[in-house]
Amino acid sequence: RAARDPQLVAAGAALVDGRLSVAEATLRDILKARPTDVAAIRMLAEIATRLGRYEDAEALLARCLELAPTFAPARQNYAVVLYRQTKAAEALAEVEALLAQDPVNPGYRNLQAAALGQLGEYPRAIAVYEALLGDYPLQPKAWMSLGHALKTVGRQGDAIDAYRKALELAPQMGEAWWSLANLKTFRFEATDLAAIRAQLARGDLSDEDRFHLEFALGKALEDAGDYGASFAAYAQGNALRRKSLDYDADETHRAMLRSRALFTPDFLAARAGQGCEAPDPIFILGLPRAGSTLIEQILASHSMIEGTMELPDIPAIAKRLGARSRKDQESAYPEVLAELSAEELRALGEEYLERTRGQRKLGRPLFIDKMPNNFAHVGLIRLILPNAKIIDARRHPLGCCFSGFKQHFARGQGFTYDLTDLGRYYADYVALMAHFDAVAPGRVHRVIYERMVADPESETRALLDYCGLPFEDACLRFYENDRAVRTASSEQVRRPIFTDGLDQWRNFEPWLDPLKAALGSVLEAYPDAPATP
Repeated sequence: RAARDPQLVAAGAALVDGRLSVAEATLRDILKARPTDVAAIRMLAEIATRLGRYEDAEALLARCLELAPTFAPARQNYAVVLYRQTKAAEALAEVEALLAQDPVNPGYRNLQAAALGQLGEYPRAIAVYEALLGDYPLQPKAWMSLGHALKTVGRQGDAIDAYRKALELAPQMGEAWWSLANLKTFRFEATDLAAIRAQLARGDLSDEDRFHLEFALGKALEDAGDYGASFAAYAQGNALRRKSLDYDADETHRAMLRSRALFTPDFLAARAGQGCEAPDPIFILGLPRAGSTLIEQILASHSMIEGTMELPDIPAIAKRLGARSRKDQESAYPEVLAELSAEELRALGEEYLERTRGQRKLGRPLFIDKMPNNFAHVGLIRLILPNAKIIDARRHPLGCCFSGFKQHFARGQGFTYDLTDLGRYYADYVALMAHFDAVAPGRVHRVIYERMVADPESETRALLDYCGLPFEDACLRFYENDRAVRTASSEQVRRPIFTDGLDQWRNFEPWLDPLKAALGSVLEAYPDAPATP
C-alpha cells in the first residue's frame, strides 16, 4: 500500500533526498489521520535513527512491531537501533527471530555477527562471518569486520589476511588501510606506501576514505622515520575528520566547571551510605592512549577480576538524566543528581549492574569498565556505586595527547582531532580529577603510566592493594593472558611492558606548540596537578 499512497511516496522521496524536516512533517500529518500506519511509523523511526535519536527510534519500532509482528524490515531496523545502543542481547534476539524465517539472508547474518562481537562472543562471531564470506566472498566490509574480530582474539596473522582481502576487493577502502596501521605492531611495505599514495591521488575518494588513508599514511611514514611528512599526513587526516564533528571545547569546559561546583564535600557527605552497595565494578578512566589497556590487562590477569571492554553504560545513564533532545539545549546533568532520592540513586546503580551483566562471562566477583570518558562522571559513579573502585590512568600530557592525535577513533572522542582541543581537554580532565582528590581524598587511585613502565611490580602491588586484593604473579605476566582485548592497544598488551612508546612524541615536538600552549601550567606540573585557580 505504501507504494500507492502519494503522501507516503512524497515522504519517502524527501527521506531519500535527505530533506528530513519535510519528511518528518509529512509523516506526522499521515499519523494524525492514521495512527496505526506501520509504514509511516517505520519511516519516522528511520528519521530518528539518522538524527541519532535512538531511544525515539526504538519506541517507534517497538510500536510498529506490536501492530505488525511479521513486518521483517521493521524488525531489522529495530535490531539495528538496539545494536547501536549496545543492547546487543536484545538485538541478537531480534536478528535470530528474523533468521528463523530467512536463515541465509546476508544482512541478517552480518548483523548477527556484529551483535555477537558486541557481546564478546568472538568465536561465534568469527564463525558467522566466515560462513557468510563463504557464500558471499566479494564483500570487502565483511572481510574487514572479520579482521576486527580476529584481531580482538589475538589472531593477528589471520586479521592481516582478512584486511588484505578487503583491500584486494576495494583498494580505496581507507578504513581497511587504517585497520592495518591500527595493529600498531604491523609495518607497511614500500608497495603498501605506494598503494596508499595512489589512492590519495584519486579525485573520487569519499572524505571518510581519505581521512582514514591519511592516518594510515602518517603511521607508515612515522615508522619510516620521515616525521615531517608523517605529521603533515596526521594533520590532514585530523583536519578532515574535525570538519564533520560538532565538538565544542567551551561546552566541555563548562560541563567540568558545573561538576566541580556541584560535588562539594557537603553534597557528598549528605549522600553517604546511599546508592547500590555492590563492590563489583572497577572503573579505569582518564584519557584514551594513557595506558588504560595495560592496567586492564594486568588486573584482568587476577583470578578475582574479569576484563570486559569500554562499556557505554555510565555515559548513557548520564545522557538520559540530562534529558537533552537537541544540541542547542542545556543538559540538566549533573545538577539533576541533586534531586534524586536515595532509592533512585540505588536503582541507577542496580541498573548499571544489570546493563553490564551480559559482558560478565567468567563468574568472577569483580569486573572492569575501562571507558576513558567516565572521568567526567566520577561524581555520578560515587553516588550510585559508592563501593566501586576508580582508577585514573594518567600519562605525560604530550605523550598522551599526541598519541590521541595519531589515532582515528571510531566514535566518541571528538576532542582528539585538533591539538588545541586536545590540550584544553587534558587540562579540564586534570582540574576535575584534582577537584575529586580534594573533596573525596583517596577514593580515586592514580596510575602514572611512566611509573608503571619503570617499576611494574611496585605499581601493580599498589593497584591491587587499592582494590583490596592479594598480589598474584599472573598480574606481572599479563602478556600471557589470552583474553579478547577490544581496544587499539590489543597487540601491544600481548607483549611484556616496553618503553619504546614513551617518548615517541619527541620526534614530533617541532609541530606541537599549539598543544603546549593549550596545556599551559598542566604541562609543567605533571605528574602533579597545577594549583587550582
